[in-house]
Amino acid sequence: MKVRIPTPLRSYTHQQSVVDAQGTTMSDLLDDLDRRFPGIRFRMVDEQGRLRQHMKLWIGQDAVTDLSTPLSGSDEVTIMQALSGG
Repeated sequence: MKVRIPTPLRSYTHQQSVVDAQGTTMSDLLDDLDRRFPGIRFRMVDEQGRLRQHMKLWIGQDAVTDLSTPLSGSDEVTIMQALSGG
């Protein structure tokens, strides 16, 4: 399935804005992304396996917070990262 990558994480994906990944759950998808692009999962998921507060995941138009959310092969996933500054 297609995964849209936010600009701050594109250094992991060789500047690609859209990549392919596989998984039956959102957690599986993030694991697959990490196999393809080492280190990217840690930027999204903390040591306890929870989505980091500044990260947002979407399946189509639906926001996802539970990493056990099931996926189908036709889903399109968007990863968003909140940015802050002063």
